[in-house]
Amino acid sequence: MNSVKTGAVSGCIVWIVLIGLLSGCILPIFFCIGSITSFSNYAIQTTGKILCPQGSTPESYSYETTTTDENGNSRPSTAYELHCVEPNGEVVKTDPIVYAFLWDGILAVIGLIIIVVLSFVLATPAGILVARFLNRNKTQ
Repeated sequence: MNSVKTGAVSGCIVWIVLIGLLSGCILPIFFCIGSITSFSNYAIQTTGKILCPQGSTPESYSYETTTTDENGNSRPSTAYELHCVEPNGEVVKTDPIVYAFLWDGILAVIGLIIIVVLSFVLATPAGILVARFLNRNKTQ
């Protein structure tokens, strides 16, 4: 029974280490993808279904603005907003930032699902490699 407990504990440790390693690689990639694609039409339509009132259509709205660089100089920039538009053309809701955070969150959840699946798939091969490494060190 003692070897079963040891195997279960070492398997859990391998699984937790795998989740940590995969999270460090995969989550930043999904956050970058989310930030880059947050102003795409697909992101606007997906988040607009959640954020816009019933009967309104989500649309992307962009406008020219300025931003300040690290030296305090103003630079031209483009800003993006989610506008919820009624069928008569009236804008009933504007959202400059929540839709982008929601989009990043959706992609982060997708990344977490991929991490969990990969950690289950890779747990057994990683456990075998660790066991071989530890057994090799015991025999020497």
